[in-house]
Amino acid sequence: MTINTIVNGYSTENQKTKKSKVIFVVGATATGKSKLSVDLAVHFNGEIINSDKIQVYKGLDIVTNKVTNEETRGIPHHLLGIVDDPDQDFSADDFRRHGKEAIESVLSNGKVPIVAGGSNSYVEHLVDDPNFSRRFECCFIWVDVSLPVLHKRAKERVDQMVAAGLLDEVREMFVADADYGRGIRRAIGLPELEAYFTVEKDSNVDEATKAKILANCIEETKKNTLKLIDSQLGKIRRLREEVGWKLQRVDATAVHEKCGRDAQLAWEQRVLKKSFEIVGAFLN
Repeated sequence: MTINTIVNGYSTENQKTKKSKVIFVVGATATGKSKLSVDLAVHFNGEIINSDKIQVYKGLDIVTNKVTNEETRGIPHHLLGIVDDPDQDFSADDFRRHGKEAIESVLSNGKVPIVAGGSNSYVEHLVDDPNFSRRFECCFIWVDVSLPVLHKRAKERVDQMVAAGLLDEVREMFVADADYGRGIRRAIGLPELEAYFTVEKDSNVDEATKAKILANCIEETKKNTLKLIDSQLGKIRRLREEVGWKLQRVDATAVHEKCGRDAQLAWEQRVLKKSFEIVGAFLN
């Protein structure tokens, strides 16, 4: 039986008696969730639903680490950059409503819905909805990386984002005394850089001082990214240990300890092989 037949069987023919199947890819930031979700979608004929509360906003693609067109490999991504107003709140209730609609849309196309992102509170709000649990069966893949390796990777990624143009991107959106508790301005990198952009064009501040302030802002961005990782991992452990979700852990540590071809081989052997087995068994 093909994957298409399975999906169609669960979403249309047997909708009254069978639960439709949904795959969730969870994990802390910088672990490789986006890459894995695309690989799963390519292999299992799926489409991806974003569950990152910052990536639902349009703009700041570098800051929010959105997948590039090349990285999507032609796989449709839902709920990615759909909110135009940077100050609009997109609540967990909003995600639950839009997420269910996106899942239904993917299923109606005969595809496998794959929900991926780092906002575990959004995912929990969706899955805990009684209407959702009655209609859908879930498979949870947890992409995990040992903390020292992940922290190192996250700090390196901030440097890569700066090199890719993070400062120019944030500068375009900078507003003095902005509310960093709303909308896309909650993204790590915006509040941290406020001190630099406040003095950047001040002729009374010398360039050496500006450079020092910028270095401190970047360091603060790294520190807050690590705090986010620790918070995300705490929520994941709570979902597994207290709430009782069956999170199937896939260890991607070896991938981030290597580079180039060695990293790709580790990805295929350590991450993809196990993930394909998990999802294949779930769908069949």
